[in-house]
Amino acid sequence: MDNPPIIVADADAIVAQASPGDNLHVKAVKIAKNLVQLNAQVLYPTTAITEAVTHIQRVLSSGATAYGTAVAFTDPNVSVIEVNQETIKHAAQFFSSTTSKKNTLYDCIVAAVAEEYKADAIFSFDKFYKSKGFKLASDLAK
Repeated sequence: MDNPPIIVADADAIVAQASPGDNLHVKAVKIAKNLVQLNAQVLYPTTAITEAVTHIQRVLSSGATAYGTAVAFTDPNVSVIEVNQETIKHAAQFFSSTTSKKNTLYDCIVAAVAEEYKADAIFSFDKFYKSKGFKLASDLAK
C-alpha cells in the first residue's frame, strides 16, 4: 500500500485491547502494533467507543477500565468519527429485521463509516464484516 491504510475500529477490538483478561487481548494488541507499523489511520466511530465502554463497565464490571478507555478517546490525536443521521441512513442498508441478533445496528454503523471513509479494513473479530465484503485488519500484510 502506497498510502497508509485507513482502518475503522469496532467495539470488540477496543474491548479486547483494553481488557487483558479478554481471550482476544493478545491478538488485538498484535494487530494494533501492526497497524502502528503500517502507519495506519485508525478511525473510531463514536458509537463503537460508547458500545465498548458500556460493555467494559456493565458486562466486565470494570469501572476503572471503562473510565480509562473513555478518557483515552479524549486525546486529540485519536480520530473519533461522529455518527449523524446520514451515517445511520447508510447503516440501515446493512440492517434488516432478519439481521442476526449478534449483528447489531452498531456493527452496521461501523460498516457504513468504513464505506464512507473508503477504509482498507475494519479492526474487528466479527465475521459479519467479511460477509459484507470488507477486509479485516488482521488480514493486512505485515
